[in-house]
Formats: sequence, structure tokens, C-alpha cells
Amino acid sequence: MAPSDKVKRAAEVIFRQGMVQFPVTETAVAIIQRVVGDVEEELDLIYAFREKPSQTLNQLVESSKMPEERITFLAKSLARKGLVFNQPSSSGVMVYRLLPLMMVGLMEYRFMGPLTGSDEKKELAVLFETLLSELRDQTQQHYDALAPLFKTAPAVDRTVPAGNTADGKAIRIVPVEKSLGAAEETILPSQTVAAIIDKFDDIAVGHCFCRQRRSLLGEPCKTDAPVWNCFSFGKSARHTSAQGFAKKVTREEALRIMREAEKAGLIHKAFHPGSRESSPETSICNCCKDCCDTLRLWRDGTLPMINSTYYLSVIDTEACSGCGTCVEWCPTDAILLDDDGVARREENACLGCGVCARFCPEEAISLKEGLRKVFIMPPRLRNG
Repeated sequence: MAPSDKVKRAAEVIFRQGMVQFPVTETAVAIIQRVVGDVEEELDLIYAFREKPSQTLNQLVESSKMPEERITFLAKSLARKGLVFNQPSSSGVMVYRLLPLMMVGLMEYRFMGPLTGSDEKKELAVLFETLLSELRDQTQQHYDALAPLFKTAPAVDRTVPAGNTADGKAIRIVPVEKSLGAAEETILPSQTVAAIIDKFDDIAVGHCFCRQRRSLLGEPCKTDAPVWNCFSFGKSARHTSAQGFAKKVTREEALRIMREAEKAGLIHKAFHPGSRESSPETSICNCCKDCCDTLRLWRDGTLPMINSTYYLSVIDTEACSGCGTCVEWCPTDAILLDDDGVARREENACLGCGVCARFCPEEAISLKEGLRKVFIMPPRLRNG
């Protein structure tokens, strides 16, 4: 088999992984060519995951027909390239998992490390941008057929709210009403970044892959948000730090970085394995309205916004001065000023991130408790 055919064959396996699956276009194959090159043994090992994306060493020996030593060497190389997750299970057995193209996989890991300004990274950023544009075009062409499928998808991430206003006061929380004696039906995950950080001994921080990729595309963040605040925890922290994507930090350092992110108005978005909120968090992104891929893909008409949250912003219309600060900061454009110059919030679009409450100069916004799933279809674009 020619190397070019092996690249395409490997690409087909990679593009079937994860929440977003991609067709094998010339752009998609070019990305794998750029990352793996013509290292045929690595391409062969990727193909060995075609039936099962997670395998033990013994299983890979069977599926790849390679010796253990070679598999271990090639898997380490692919892990450094952002294509394989190689960490032991809770029982100590090494498990190799083929990563998806994005959410969370190759695209994120390739731009988590410090930027060098290399032509290779710039070219890769352009290829990913082209790929996402192609995905947007496909969504728009098949919008009506995709809409029912989108609505059955799980939440991609979970919003963890800001805790304090800009002057350091705690954001007001309106407790959910509960009937006496009512049993808890759901065990809620941690609702503060401090509680999440306190769970883990292993914490790693890398650079925001969204802001870094946009910078490589010649579009630096309009909010000038800090970049070193992409968190991974536990097994994910051990992986990202081992591959050089991130750096291990203490709990105290993690809390300091989180406070800086909150001060900059960034949105805390937590990720759980397989979108299972009952499982411990694997990572937290600190997202700006400008660069965040999830927000941009929604605004550009590519993918829906699907988010889990336990809060909803509540605006005291009597206290609102109509300054528009909340309108400016809201990441999903869920707040507008009405004809009377008073802020109004659309419930179905509110992530409950608390950024509006953080920056409201009148302290007119609080957060109301209540588990919700936010689903917003991507806009239908019109030519001309």
C-alpha cells in the first residue's frame, strides 16, 4: 500500500472518533499528513484502532500484528503528536486510546503548548480553519436533516459560574425551592472551581488552544484575555504534562490562575468523560466570548450550543440602569436592552456563567439555582 493510501486509511479511523465525526476530505487528510507524515508504522498502528478505539497492549499486539516494544515506542510518538492517550487504568493496566480530531483531541493538544511561531503550526492552524469552514457548509446544506440529530446529543460541557463581582463581593444566589422531605434525584457535580480543584492531586495547566490558534491565524483575542489557563485534572493532567502540552501546578497556583481568569471575565467550562456528569471532571477551559471554538462554531452556523448548567441569571429590572455592560459581556447574546432601556434575559440562551453578574455596576443581577440543559441551534445562514 502506498504511503498516501495509508494516510487516508488512518484518517478514516481518526475521523470516526469523538462527538463530531468528519468526512474524509482533502483538507482532513492533509491535517493527518502534516501531523504524522509518512511514518508508515504509526499510520499502521492508527489503523489497528479501527474496530476498538481503546485497547490494552495485548489487544494491540493482536490488532496491529506488531511486537510489544514497537507498539510502546510508536504509541509514545503518537501521544506526543496529540493522537493517542496512553495512561494506565485505575487497576494499573496501560490503556491506549485513539483520540478524535477535536473535542478533545488532536486540534486542542496541538495548540496547548507555548507558541513558537513556526510555519508548521501556522499551516496547521489554517488547515483546521478550512476544515471547520467545510463543516459549517455541510451543516448549512443539510440543516433540516441534522436538526433532529443535534437535539439528541448530550451536553458538550458544563458551565461552572463565577463566584464574585468585580469588587470582590459574592454574587447573590437564589436557592432552588425544594419541598420538605423531597428526596434528591440527582447528585450534582461540584459547582465551584475551588471545589473541583480540591478533588485532585494532579493538576496541569496549558495554554488556551482556541486563543493560540486564532493568534496564529492573525486574529489576536479582542479582549486580550490571559492565555495560560487551560486546566486538566487527574489522569488527563498526567497525560498532558507527560507530553509537554501542559505543566503541573499546585492547588494554590491553580486557584490563583482561576482567579485571574475570572477577573478577565472568562467563562469556566468543565468537561466530563463521555459527558457523564457523575464522573469526575477531566478538564476546565476558561473561555472568552471572542475566541472560544464552541461559541464560534455556534455563531458561525456550524454546530449547536449544548451546555449543562445549574444556574440562570436573574435581572432586577428596578435596579437596572440600562448601561449595557451585561449585553457586552454575555457570551451567547442572551441579554438585550428593551425599548425602555432595561436589560432582558432570554432563558433558553443563558449559560448561567455569572459573567453578567460579575460586571454589573448596579449589582442588579443574581443567579438562580436549577439544573438546566441549554440547547441553541446554530443560526441558519443566508447568502447575500
